[in-house]
Amino acid sequence: MIPSSEAFDFLLLPGLGNSGVDHWQSHWSMAFPNASRVLQDEWDHPRREDWLDRLDRHVADGRRPAILIGHSLGTALAVHWLASRPPGRVKAALLVAPSDVESAAHTPEDVRDFAPLPRTRLPVPAIVVASRNDPYVDPGRARTFTENWGADFLDAGEIGHINGASKLGLWPQGLLVLGRLLARI
Repeated sequence: MIPSSEAFDFLLLPGLGNSGVDHWQSHWSMAFPNASRVLQDEWDHPRREDWLDRLDRHVADGRRPAILIGHSLGTALAVHWLASRPPGRVKAALLVAPSDVESAAHTPEDVRDFAPLPRTRLPVPAIVVASRNDPYVDPGRARTFTENWGADFLDAGEIGHINGASKLGLWPQGLLVLGRLLARI
């Protein structure tokens, strides 16, 4: 039986520059009353410790089990957080469009503070969703990260960076993946 989505806090972790109004994370934040975006002070020149501190506060402030829902650099944030802290009330992670923060060929210099990405098994169930034509990560690297993290992998086809430019709206396929993740808890 799949637990009700209302039983969880959905912590939305946007990437570099935040998620715009056309981004599926923005649609999810409006669709789910139990979803909150973890807002950062500095979206364009992120510092890993500052972003981790902000996520620490969100996790500490909640009362229900939480699901981390990261996109791009938000995926790197989730993985760093899970690799360095006890999961506590965090029960799972949906990791969408992981950016290769170690690759100058794929990502801007502003994200290097998140390198290297942890290569350890995550302490909670996780699903990685990656696109075959994402300019911010080579598909092979996305699969390698997934294997390192002990996560399930979903090939999303060719939909770019799975962001606002991908024109996914509410992203129904992503909601199905979220349901699959909730069923694993």
